[in-house]
Amino acid sequence: MKLQRKPEWLKIRLRTNDDMVRISRIIKKMRLHTVCEEARCPNIFECWGSGTATFMILGDVCTRNCRFCAVKTGHPRGVVDRDEPHRVAQAVKEIGLSYVILTSVTRDDLPDGGAYIFAETIRLIKEMSPNTFVEALIPDYLDERLEMVVNSGVDVLGHNIEVVKRISPLIRDRRASYEKSLNVLKQAKSLSDRIYTKSGLMVGIGETEEEVYEALEDLKSVGCDIVTIGQYLQPTPKHYPVQRYVTPEEFERYRKKGEEMGFLYVASGPLVRSSYKSADYFRKLGIIRD
Repeated sequence: MKLQRKPEWLKIRLRTNDDMVRISRIIKKMRLHTVCEEARCPNIFECWGSGTATFMILGDVCTRNCRFCAVKTGHPRGVVDRDEPHRVAQAVKEIGLSYVILTSVTRDDLPDGGAYIFAETIRLIKEMSPNTFVEALIPDYLDERLEMVVNSGVDVLGHNIEVVKRISPLIRDRRASYEKSLNVLKQAKSLSDRIYTKSGLMVGIGETEEEVYEALEDLKSVGCDIVTIGQYLQPTPKHYPVQRYVTPEEFERYRKKGEEMGFLYVASGPLVRSSYKSADYFRKLGIIRD
């Protein structure tokens, strides 16, 4: 199937300013990676300008091979940067971030999947920047691994179901599953009623509108608080192809439906990503103050 050219609503002009240059220099000085820069996120100007950034920890090689993801795959052979948590916390403090998102590759080569590094990074951020809100977008940790992260002081626990149930086995690594992802969110809520849980969904990858609503119902059933819905974009010709470009009007229907279901916050739009305007809901509540 030959897909039409990207519509105008998916085109954005990347801008820069002195604040972005300053943040980028600090990140490079600390030898860190951000999804914002490396994924060339179209929302980088908006997020960095509002005091939000997404750090990618645990290296840049993933042990899984999902058909939608451009991250390098391979075997990291158990290599871990033990000083990384301190450098991330130092960068958060130096930049003055009010909201930070931590994400990572999946590390099946590690006995704990990297959960300790997640927990230690969160602990140090909270120690050095007590007023910073921390969101962790984690791999499919369960049981002791998940408990380690939940008990670290994290404010928002995120894990993406990625796509609707029917499509999940077609494009996600065989070690992942739709049901397992729902269980991560359900178990996180059972471990703590203090944290907010969050998940993300890509559309335009072959799902029907009804399947999107079913996915929202599944997320609500496990107590998920916040949902993001965005357009899937094919990273390279080798990855799973985009089936269609979802219109802004459809995204608006998804947002309204999610709000009607009772989610605390729904971010839905063509350029929405997992970390898009993550701090907005908490700013509205007065929990985060810039």
